[in-house]
Amino acid sequence: MSRLDSIQNVDAANVPLDRDVFLKNLIRELAGTLEEVLGINEASCFMSIVGQTLGDQIDRDYKKALAVTNLTREQITDLLVELNRRIRGKVYVIENDENKIVLANRACPFGNEVACPPSLCTITSNILGVIAAENLGYAKVELQQTIGNGQPRCRVVVHLKPTPEAEAAEGREYLKAA
Repeated sequence: MSRLDSIQNVDAANVPLDRDVFLKNLIRELAGTLEEVLGINEASCFMSIVGQTLGDQIDRDYKKALAVTNLTREQITDLLVELNRRIRGKVYVIENDENKIVLANRACPFGNEVACPPSLCTITSNILGVIAAENLGYAKVELQQTIGNGQPRCRVVVHLKPTPEAEAAEGREYLKAA
């Protein structure tokens, strides 16, 4: 077999690998390795830094694109759905009022093909929390169900005010940066 034949065979190989698949696998493996080496709590701390940075950037990008200094609750809700659509999530709104936004997701943006390490959910929590808090002053994100923890869908509550319900909820709190 010549080198040219070998290259043609490799090029024609039916391997399910492209940039998107590669990056999803890379992120999942990185998170999984952090969880194995450091533990889920410590890995989640690292992922929260990533989510904070992404949330800040996404918030700035949308404000700039919309030419606003603050997003309204309605714009935040639309942004969260649109953002997930762009990254191939299947998010929909269950409830939306002045106290909270409840979202569900049928497709993990990190891929459903392989179980996602739970620490990746911290990225989602931070992105949602940062965007809501930077525009409304406060947020608490409650991950009630996650695909990363083996459930068939995600159910996320973004509390927008420190109500008794928000205070009783398990989740991460976010405040507008000073």
